[in-house]
Parts: sequence; C-alpha cells; structure tokens
Amino acid sequence: MAGRGRRRAPPPARAHRLPAGHHHRSWRRIDTSSDEGLDLAYSPETLVTALDGRSGYQVAVSSSTKPDLMVRMLQILDVHDGHRVLEIGTGTGYNAALLTHRLGHANVFSVDIDAELIDTARGRLARIGYHPTLVAVDGVSGLPDRAPYDRIIATCSVPTVPWAWAEQLAPDGHLLLDLKIGNAAGNLVDLRRLPDRSARAEGRFTARWATFMTMRHDLHHDHRTPLQNRSRATDPTERTTTTPPQPWSNQRIVWFLAQFGLPHGVQIGMRLDPDPRRPTAVTLSAPDGSWTTIELDEHQGAYRVTEAGPTPLWAAVEQAHHQWITFGEPDWPRFGVTATSGRQWIWLDEAENPIATLSR
Repeated sequence: MAGRGRRRAPPPARAHRLPAGHHHRSWRRIDTSSDEGLDLAYSPETLVTALDGRSGYQVAVSSSTKPDLMVRMLQILDVHDGHRVLEIGTGTGYNAALLTHRLGHANVFSVDIDAELIDTARGRLARIGYHPTLVAVDGVSGLPDRAPYDRIIATCSVPTVPWAWAEQLAPDGHLLLDLKIGNAAGNLVDLRRLPDRSARAEGRFTARWATFMTMRHDLHHDHRTPLQNRSRATDPTERTTTTPPQPWSNQRIVWFLAQFGLPHGVQIGMRLDPDPRRPTAVTLSAPDGSWTTIELDEHQGAYRVTEAGPTPLWAAVEQAHHQWITFGEPDWPRFGVTATSGRQWIWLDEAENPIATLSR
C-alpha cells in the first residue's frame, strides 16, 4: 500500500498539511483525489487528518503515520500466521489494512476514541475488501472482550504503560508502544509479556527514534497545558552552561533523563530574531511560572542561560547530561522498561539495574 503502483487505495476523506514555513498555526486543506494529494498520500510524510478547534484554535488530533515508520514498527512487532493483533489508534485505517492483509479479518482489532474516525476508516477499509473489527472506545482500556492478543501495537504516545494492555497479552505476547514521559521525551519500546507468574511486561527501547501524538481520553479536552503568569516568578538571573541546548532534538536521551528532575508540563519554545526569523535561543517554561532561556550562540564552549521562577529548569537538564556521560553515553537500546500491576521502572542494561521509577 505504500508503493506507487497502478492500483491505488481510496484516498482519505480528510487530509490537511502544514504549508512550508508555517509559524502561525495555519493549516491548508489538501484534496487527496488531486495530483498533489495523491503524491502526498504516497509520500513518506506524516499527514494531519483531523483537527480540533474547540479550544479557540485548531489543534492536530489525528494523523496518517509515515508509511515507512509503520512498516518498521510492523517488522519489530514480528507478526506470524494466526496471530491476533490489537491496534490502539485506528486513525485513517492504514495500519489496520496492512495487518488485515497479512493476518485476515478475524485476527485484527483496532480501537480509537473518535467515533467519526472509526466510521470513516470502516467504510474506507470495506471499499478495498477489508473488514477488521473496529471499535470506538478509549484505547487506554484496550479491548478486553476480545483478549488475549499475541501482539498489541499503539500508534499514539502514553506517559506510562497502561497495565490493561499488558494484561490483555497472551504469554510471550509483545506490546509495541511510544512511551513519552514528557514533551518529546521518550521513544518506542518493545515489551514482552513474560510467561512466568510474576505478571510483568519487559523490554528495551528501539534503536531509531520515533514519536506519535499523545493518546486522547476526552474529545472535549483543551489540549493546551495551562501556564501560570510569569509575573509571579522571581527576578531573572544569568549564568553560563556547557550543556548543549536543544537536547530534545540533539541529545534525546539527555532530555528523556531530564524528565525525572523536571516538573510535569514543561513546554519547549524558541526565540526568533524578528527580521531574518533565525532562531537565537530556546526556552523552557513550567506551570509554576518558572522559565529558562538558553542562547544558541556558543562563546568559548559555553552558552548563556537566563532563568526565573521557583524551579531551576536547566539544572535538571545539566544533571541529566552529567548522568548520561557517567553511564558511558548510552544509546536507546541500552535502556529498558519493566511494568507490573503495581509499579513501572526504567533500567540501564538489565532490569535489575533501575535508574528511575515511572509515576502511575
């Protein structure tokens, strides 16, 4: 389905794409029956397919995942004949189509909180002869009535492993999900339901980084994280740091480790030079009014930091950077996750070497 052969699947009913140089939350609608739309539908790009404007501005709430990423995830999932698979996050139905083509209608189950997306996907799949089970429910609970499953794949991000998913796995079953414990902080993790009586799921992060939209639980939720008035913060102070800025894009594991020292709800920003629109600094802001600005220009191996508020945000990043170096600058596959019904933790190299606990 990802290739550009003569036979093309029906285009999605709703498709939107950010125009080049987007800076103002504007969206452009693309008709996927047009030449431009078909090129986009068969391109290795993520296409936003649903928007929510209830909060006063339009927010992306569903998308068509990059086809190459979906194929990579299915390779990791390692499905075999007869496997029963549950997908969390139906979206356009693209991934459900791939699974149905491989495993047959009776073995594929997919859920999404948005009933409109489910109805559209069901009709779209039926037009190409596929009839998997699609259900409009909150995906955090899985689909217990059809359990157990040999494989569960989530195309949305979660801050912890929903234990209901692990419970619905058959022994030795695999769960592939995007664990994001903070803004852009985390990666795909492949968990295996251990066959012993300990009732736990355990596995490592994947080598290549990927990210998905956050799982939704309330269709009427305001997607913005409320920030308190910065006027409550203390007077700004300045200092320098040798920790590189933008760890969320340059040193993702450092940013991941920093979450265990940062308050919940930290937002990432960018300060631009008003004339050439060139980035000059990155910013962090927290719900308690704390904020930090890190200049991007380096001076003698250091960057200027300006901070205010009750929480020194950049200090958590500096500590995480030091921790990462102490660990030997490990990449993602050295880190893993263990989840039980009572607790979850992040470990380095072995499950018996925990480095942080995930809040439940």
